[in-house]
Amino acid sequence: MTSQSEEGEVLGESNGGDLNVLQKHVAFFDRNKDGIVSPWETFQGFRAIGCGMALSTFAAFFINLALSPRTLPPGKWFSPLFPIYINNIHKAKHGSDSGVYDAEGRFVSSRFEEIFQKHAVTNPNALTWSELMEMLKANRVPKDYKGWFASWTEWKILYVLCKDKEGLLQKETVRAVYDGSLFERMEKERALSRKIA
Repeated sequence: MTSQSEEGEVLGESNGGDLNVLQKHVAFFDRNKDGIVSPWETFQGFRAIGCGMALSTFAAFFINLALSPRTLPPGKWFSPLFPIYINNIHKAKHGSDSGVYDAEGRFVSSRFEEIFQKHAVTNPNALTWSELMEMLKANRVPKDYKGWFASWTEWKILYVLCKDKEGLLQKETVRAVYDGSLFERMEKERALSRKIA
């Protein structure tokens, strides 16, 4: 389903059925496809895309600890297993972000294009590390230290894993991370390279 807003095209449902784009982004980590992402599944997902043990462990702890309380269904206050409920992931959006996901978790095309129009100076279809840092500074909400840290961490991991030989983070790579298709591609590429090796 696609709807239009004053900010430009907003993509509601993804190609993957009833999931919106933010839900699809997170659904990669739902390894058993039950609609809930456990810390163990977060760990497995990070390992599947080629992250080391330390980063995968950190991600499982940090991501589930931060997102679980905000995605719990109504009436649930705490779970020691720190599950992330994919249906409620839009409630866990942090501040100081790019605004590419709207409040409902839909993809806002104009905000995505704005990243490159405003910050891609070296190459109009890619970002350098310094351009990413400029973008993060421009998106900061005053005194939103958690949002600053979350944004920096997300973009740092993406840059380290996906920059090209010239140190550029390509536009299509960034688009693919927003809809989750990048993770699926990385997992397939890693599995293929292990077979060849």
